[in-house]
Amino acid sequence: MKPPPFDYFAPTTIEEALELFSGSEDARFLAGGQSLMPMLNMRVAAPERVIDLNRIETLAGVTEEDGEIVIGAMTRQRRLERDPLLREKLPLIAMALRHVGHLQTRNRGTIGGSLCHLDPSAELPAVAFAHDAILEAAGPAGRRRIPIADWPSSLMETSLAPGEMLAAIRLRPWRPRAGYGFREFARRHGDFAIAGAAALLDFDAQGCIAKAALTLFGIHAAPVRATHAEAMLVGAKPGAALFAEACATARSLATLEDPYYSASYRGEVATAMAERALAQAAGLASEAQS
Repeated sequence: MKPPPFDYFAPTTIEEALELFSGSEDARFLAGGQSLMPMLNMRVAAPERVIDLNRIETLAGVTEEDGEIVIGAMTRQRRLERDPLLREKLPLIAMALRHVGHLQTRNRGTIGGSLCHLDPSAELPAVAFAHDAILEAAGPAGRRRIPIADWPSSLMETSLAPGEMLAAIRLRPWRPRAGYGFREFARRHGDFAIAGAAALLDFDAQGCIAKAALTLFGIHAAPVRATHAEAMLVGAKPGAALFAEACATARSLATLEDPYYSASYRGEVATAMAERALAQAAGLASEAQS
């Protein structure tokens, strides 16, 4: 590890962290370090000041408030994977976390760090989009809530204002009998996904889809809800033909490409993953209702 020189601070309160951040023209918050530390080592980032958030106890934890699950931004991914409240109320999180890096990285990585880094292939932002999460930011002017749809501002950039930090994530669970599915395609387990999908399905008494959420990731600058596909699903009986027809509309959402994978290829992969995620969600919903 050979980063450029920087001043290091380890505050114990949010207020202290914000004050330290505002006192520098080039500061970075350090959460789990799974993204920032490699960037420092490769000299991609060279901040004047690094503010370590790991000693701020109020930034970590999982609670339930007025029907919402509130997750502190510094909560480790491994804790999210094993937390009994999340397994009961938000099982899609635990399912998605099986694809996040490896055990060692999940032991350090945080949900807030993933949401702030906002890699297009990251799994946790996709889950946040599927659940219409509300992100709670803390800054010099106090706290404000940002709908997840307004969170991305550009590629790997968030809508946090200067001097703000992510403090908590609020998610509202679906009904206990709703189905959930998560599929991604990567060259190796733990690698960045080429494309993937997160799905949620709820059903009415007649077995028709009453509510649907389908999020695609790895194909755009940020996760994207396949709203046209969701509209086609609602009111219909689940089945492979329906899922294939609905997911076909998602191909046009793919815009991200690199020297390895074209946008059209990512779109094809995302479509296949979306079909599988929906089938998985429908199957789990059927099991829950039987």
